[in-house]
Amino acid sequence: MKIAISSDHGGNRLRKEIMDLLSERGVKFEDFGPGNDDSVDYPDYAAPVCEGVAEGRFNRGILICGTGIGMSIAANKTKGIRCALVHDVFSAKATRGHNDSNVLAMGERVVGPGHAREIVSAWLDTSFEGGRHAVRIEKLMKLED
Repeated sequence: MKIAISSDHGGNRLRKEIMDLLSERGVKFEDFGPGNDDSVDYPDYAAPVCEGVAEGRFNRGILICGTGIGMSIAANKTKGIRCALVHDVFSAKATRGHNDSNVLAMGERVVGPGHAREIVSAWLDTSFEGGRHAVRIEKLMKLED
């Protein structure tokens, strides 16, 4: 598995925490920044992650901003992306199992580092269940056309 990860200035600390988790778990990832805490525009940092996932260069993506809202909105503008804004473990499992989310968004100002690690671990470890959910995903993807 290879993950694309990025944040805006409001998610820098949590992004670094999640990159540490990915390294600890032996998950390959590419960091799309930013490289400092200067104010940046979240769409500029969501775009390369989502493009990489949509094109198949990455299996999944993780986006972090202050609340996760801006990143999730930006992510879902990219065709083929199913980004879920998640701040609890139950939702992390559900969005993978039922929605086959391929991008996870979180807010640094909403969730602490320990809980964020649990969320990301649950999201990475949960497989798409398929079955009746696959039919729903097909219908969802047709909405993009």
